[in-house]
Amino acid sequence: MKTTSLLLGVSLLAAACQKDKPAPFVPPVVVPVTYHNPSITNKFVGDPAALVSNGTVYLYGGHDEAAVGQQAYVMNEWLCYSSTDMVTWAEHPVPLRVTDFSWARADAWASQVVERNGKFYWYATVDHRTVPGKAIGVAVSNSPTGPFVDARGTALVTNAMTTDVSSFFDDIDPTVFIDDDGQTYLYWGNTGCYYARLKANMTELDGPIHNVTADLVAYTEAPWLHKRGDWYYLSYASEFPEKIAYAMSRSPAGPWQYKGVLNELADNCNTNHQAIIDYKGKSYFIYHNGLGRPDGGSYRRAVNIDYLNYNADGTLQKVIMTSKGVDAAL
Repeated sequence: MKTTSLLLGVSLLAAACQKDKPAPFVPPVVVPVTYHNPSITNKFVGDPAALVSNGTVYLYGGHDEAAVGQQAYVMNEWLCYSSTDMVTWAEHPVPLRVTDFSWARADAWASQVVERNGKFYWYATVDHRTVPGKAIGVAVSNSPTGPFVDARGTALVTNAMTTDVSSFFDDIDPTVFIDDDGQTYLYWGNTGCYYARLKANMTELDGPIHNVTADLVAYTEAPWLHKRGDWYYLSYASEFPEKIAYAMSRSPAGPWQYKGVLNELADNCNTNHQAIIDYKGKSYFIYHNGLGRPDGGSYRRAVNIDYLNYNADGTLQKVIMTSKGVDAAL
């Protein structure tokens, strides 16, 4: 009996010691992080715009050609890249240059390409040769990769057409939105936010120019118009250096209700400029900053892509700039 009790006691003591013994160390599985920002690395590109066509994303932007340390925008052409997964981008031959507009003299500034009736229309900011100030031209092509040619032979918008804001730079940064009913809207402007309807030919204004700046808090430039469900979203660069803010409306013509800051300042770039698209079931926020590239900065910018997320009430969640970027879209 005593022997049995002794053996039982030894067994219990051994079990208790075993219980308190630390588990063997198992090193954690380290999953390497693949960084996808900046998204375009072979050239400096600013003012990105994007188009989804026939299952492919086309990314357009102005080519920053300023030398290291040069404090000026040197931009003579626009570039085009394409992707089917949002992380692997192929560059195409230069599709459009300032010199393709005979009436323009300089500055391949912010632009956007849209598709309608099998043709592709490129709305671009340039410096007008004879009318003082910036202007907006429109070029056309049968292919999203070009080549594009001037669709009018004259500017679509000139500084002489917008006199309520006295600025050399107020006619810049066009964005074009085609609504579900086929009506097309052109938004643009620096310090003043303008819009006008476009005719079905995509090369003429259809009615007066409207100013909606009063609806937008701290509006600077870079409007982008998109829609989700019954809501229209107008995002734009705000203040200077620039954040991205946004407003919402039930109509592409407004009135707009300011909702707040969507994307904060970049560390080493005074400007920001965004494009928003949906692709393969996800929403993307495409923008530029000066991060992630040697000698990058305000005049040598890099395109980045992060996810855009919506709240249940339709408002937008703040987009945080990341080095990781997005994963490959399947």
